[in-house]
Amino acid sequence: MTMNFVELQPLCDLSVIIVTFNHQHEIEGCLVTLRQAVKDFCAEIFIIDNHSTDETIAVVRKMLSQLEPKHRWSLIGNETNRGFTRAVNQGLLRARGDYVLLLNPDTELPTNVFPPLIEILEANPEVGIVAPQLLNPDGTIQPSCRRFPRRRDVIYHGLGLQWLFRNSREFNYWKMGDFDHRSQREVEQPQGAILLARGEALEQVGLLDERFPMFFSDVDWCRRFIEHGWKILFVPSVQIVHQKGTSIYRNRLNMIWSSHRSFYQYFKKYQRGFFQGMLNVLIGEILIGLALVRSIFYLLNSGGRKLG
Repeated sequence: MTMNFVELQPLCDLSVIIVTFNHQHEIEGCLVTLRQAVKDFCAEIFIIDNHSTDETIAVVRKMLSQLEPKHRWSLIGNETNRGFTRAVNQGLLRARGDYVLLLNPDTELPTNVFPPLIEILEANPEVGIVAPQLLNPDGTIQPSCRRFPRRRDVIYHGLGLQWLFRNSREFNYWKMGDFDHRSQREVEQPQGAILLARGEALEQVGLLDERFPMFFSDVDWCRRFIEHGWKILFVPSVQIVHQKGTSIYRNRLNMIWSSHRSFYQYFKKYQRGFFQGMLNVLIGEILIGLALVRSIFYLLNSGGRKLG
């Protein structure tokens, strides 16, 4: 999917895109820390709300009203839940910053988060995305980097081999069990909770692919950055707190099936041809089976209360 802002000139240092959906308990902490983090920058902030039914909109309006005049902000309220990927694209189409930040609402930023990341981008013109280290609320490291998945990784995970061989490069290849997340390095796909992208690179790579409504759109996006010759750098010296999965766990059954469908769509997009297609069908059947197992375990653990 391509973008049409190639000829537009940057209007600010930083564009921030946040998608919300019933995040009244998380978004205030995110915006409080974001306000401090952007105070020395010319920034534009886009909040795209996917038809929240709680007090998210009210909290966002209160917090955005406290920004400094040099910070432009826009609250876009969708009349329906358009999905994460389409909502991000609503922000990307409007972004005019030298750098564009995709940020989850369940994150909290340190005050000095942007200077070291932007310094790295300025010093390394071949780097298109930088990603800081994610921390759990208790301060422990949250593994966030992955390699692009292979079809056999589905089988390994279905058999639980990634748990039996946690540090194995082969059996835990996809989720990088052989990486301790303590050193700066080039990676393929950092988690999309926070990604700082170079505006120049976005002109080439374009929007997120809406064939992936919620999951794997960030995987696909990172893959397209690399295919266009850009590098992606993980920077553990910069750390943010991430309350992992606050949106996903609210609608767990739908999210299980959405993630498995997108997993299949990812292989379908990048593994083409008749023989590859047959292998994709096989992997698709395995993914359906895994989704069924995960759904059953979820319902058993929740006592069937979430079935509706």
